Amino acid sequence: MLIVGFALVVVEMYIPGFGVPGTLGIILLVLGVVATKPTPLQALIMAVIIIVLLCIALSICIHSVSKGRLSQSNLVLKETATRAEADAENQLNFFIGREGVARTVLRPAGIAEFDGVKLNVVSEGDFISIGSRVRVERVEGNRIVVRELEKGASSPSSAPVASAPEEEIPSQKPDSGSR
Repeated sequence: MLIVGFALVVVEMYIPGFGVPGTLGIILLVLGVVATKPTPLQALIMAVIIIVLLCIALSICIHSVSKGRLSQSNLVLKETATRAEADAENQLNFFIGREGVARTVLRPAGIAEFDGVKLNVVSEGDFISIGSRVRVERVEGNRIVVRELEKGASSPSSAPVASAPEEEIPSQKPDSGSR
């Protein structure tokens, strides 16, 4: 009875809440101690041994949940998933205000390219054709919302750099008065 009771308490450590295995395990442990008809000193020694064994089992359970094979399973949810999502959103916030080009038709979802990076984007409900200039308005989680720029509208950062005017190439017509 003691062994079965101990096993049920260990099983309860892996099952969330305090349910049937834990209750049955404790009852079997108590009945096992009473069934042996020990003297008070023997009962105390058995209780101490049971408590020590349960503490060892609990520490093994905690280790397997945090670092062992059980931590690699889907039974234990990881806090890092939310951190990764937050990091991804922070990286996407970098693109707010950036201008790019629609590489596919946005109806309303599609792909746009910003500074050489292709991203899945969503327009604000408007149909945007391929090659249209777009600007990232906001990031909602992993959703990048863009708006089409008016023709000719562009921010100073995305405007092409003005180059020096090219020299005029002299015409190939001979100058009739200089000969």
